[in-house]
Amino acid sequence: MTATLTPVKKRSALTKGQLPKWAPYVVLGLALVLGAAIMALIGFNAFGWGIVSAILFAAGLVGWSAAVEGSRKAKDKLATCLVVGSFLVALLPLISVIWTVLVNGLPGLMDPGFLTTSMNGVTGAFDNKSVEEGAPVVGGIFHALIGTLLITAVATVISVPVGLLTAIYLVEYGNDRPLARAITFFVDVMTGIPSIVAGLFAAAFFFAIVGPGTKTGAVSAVALSVLMIPVVVRSSEEMLKIVPNELREAAYALGVRKWRTILKVVIPTAISGIASGVTLAIARVIGETAPILVTAGFATSINYNVFSGWMASLPTFIYTQILNPTSPSNPDPSSMRAWGAALVLIILVMLLNLIARLIARMFAPKTGR
Repeated sequence: MTATLTPVKKRSALTKGQLPKWAPYVVLGLALVLGAAIMALIGFNAFGWGIVSAILFAAGLVGWSAAVEGSRKAKDKLATCLVVGSFLVALLPLISVIWTVLVNGLPGLMDPGFLTTSMNGVTGAFDNKSVEEGAPVVGGIFHALIGTLLITAVATVISVPVGLLTAIYLVEYGNDRPLARAITFFVDVMTGIPSIVAGLFAAAFFFAIVGPGTKTGAVSAVALSVLMIPVVVRSSEEMLKIVPNELREAAYALGVRKWRTILKVVIPTAISGIASGVTLAIARVIGETAPILVTAGFATSINYNVFSGWMASLPTFIYTQILNPTSPSNPDPSSMRAWGAALVLIILVMLLNLIARLIARMFAPKTGR
């Protein structure tokens, strides 16, 4: 009989001197336990627990790696911990804002008539009754929602053609000419203009043309377009620059004129990035408060005409509900309306991003054979 020898499995040279795959989880568990113990001694709070646990995790993992794998792998893990930690720290404010707005805004959003009624005729007596007698909160944001959509739509109609045509000139026709350099300089300057300055410019412009005291949705749209145009120009310019020159040269070789090449080749190729840039420009201005207060005023009733009368918007609605509650003695209903309007504003920005992605997918160049 011959004995069968079972080969002994040896650790591969590639895996020798490496931490086991479960090492980070063990270190994380120990860091959480030690962090909770330390915070219990000095006064427990969730934020401090997270910070202490993160420091303990990074120190434990890097130290273990240095002992087993060497300094090179330890430095790599330290860099990884710093990058991941920085990402989480940057993510915390976003999560905090979204959570706070959801918790405070959902009660107002769930109130019947919040999205379909305005503040026309709503007085402090209604809010006092809702607080003291438990009556439903009266008044909604329909007038502000309509104002926001109309003003932003008009501003987009003004800004997108001007910004896109400016970007096309800078990329396709500018050729580092003095005019192109001047446009680039002024676009950079306009990017940093405070929003209140844009509002004052539009107000002064219409005061000089139409007359003093002119406050309409159209004036507000012009103010917002001053803020939108630089963003559209910059984003569209960068997207047009990354279109390969080979596509242009191929069209020229076929005898296609330049304007038609731009219209049929360059813009469709860059439409995805252009749509994203326009969405960023809209998100940049949809939450502006100061220009709208200066140029459109504040209204409690519904106004569908952007060329006549004061017009409300969601940012000004939030501002006035917090600063000047409908009932100063019982500000809770006004606060609930303001948080609900803030949640609606965030939802609008999210919808704009989704629409931009759909537009980019619809108009992107088709690939394949």
